[in-house]
Formats: sequence, C-alpha cells, structure tokens
Amino acid sequence: MGSVLVTAKMENLGDVLIANRKRTKKAKIRSLEISDALVDSGATTLSLPKRLIDQLGLELLGKQPMRTAGGVCEIEIYSPVRLTVQDRFCNTDVHGLPDDCPVLIGQVPLELMDFVIDPKGLRLIGNPAHGGKWMLDLF
Repeated sequence: MGSVLVTAKMENLGDVLIANRKRTKKAKIRSLEISDALVDSGATTLSLPKRLIDQLGLELLGKQPMRTAGGVCEIEIYSPVRLTVQDRFCNTDVHGLPDDCPVLIGQVPLELMDFVIDPKGLRLIGNPAHGGKWMLDLF
C-alpha cells in the first residue's frame, strides 16, 4: 500500500480552552496546518517533529518507553492538541519526533475521528460501518 497524506490542523488545546472561556481571542490560539501529514496505521498516536511542537508551544509532560522497528527507545510526551482532519476533530497528547520526520497520525486519533484508510484510493474515508458518518462506539 502507498502513502496516505492528509491536510491536518493542530491547535494548542490549552489555548483553545482559554479562548472558549472568552479569556483570550481565538486569534491567539497557536495552530498549524500541515498539508502532508502521513496517516500511519502502524503508529498508535499523533507524533510531531520537535520544531512543530515548539511552534505550538506545547509543554513537556514526561517520557515514556516506546517500541519501534529499531528497538525500544524513550519518547517525549507533550501537552495535547486539538487535531482536525476533514472537519472531524479529536483531542490528543503529542509524541515528539526528530525534525527530519513527517507528522504521523496513528490509529488512536483515526479511531477517535472515525476514519479508516481506503487502500485502493489511498485516502481517508468515514468508517463504512457507520455509513461514513462520524460516530463513536462507547462499548
């Protein structure tokens, strides 16, 4: 299967919550739009290069061991973002990557936004089990 690339918007969730409480203007929300985020069904989480983490002003929350194809390593966990793809969104912590890596959207955010990969069309589609509409299973 080839690569699936999507446009993804990431907003500092702390900024979003402050703006929602009307303590600051929405224009002050730190955000980025990436036109070539890689959908990686083999990854678990949302991972961003460190330079983008810095632009979003995310805070380091801690470190966690992670298994990779190259073995076990320690990865940094950062404060959450609101991730938006095709008018669907989820809130998720961010894992740090070296600056030479692409933005990776893993399986957990995909499930929260109820997307599946269409391997023939190399695109994200709404989950056919839900008629393509955004729905979450709570069981």
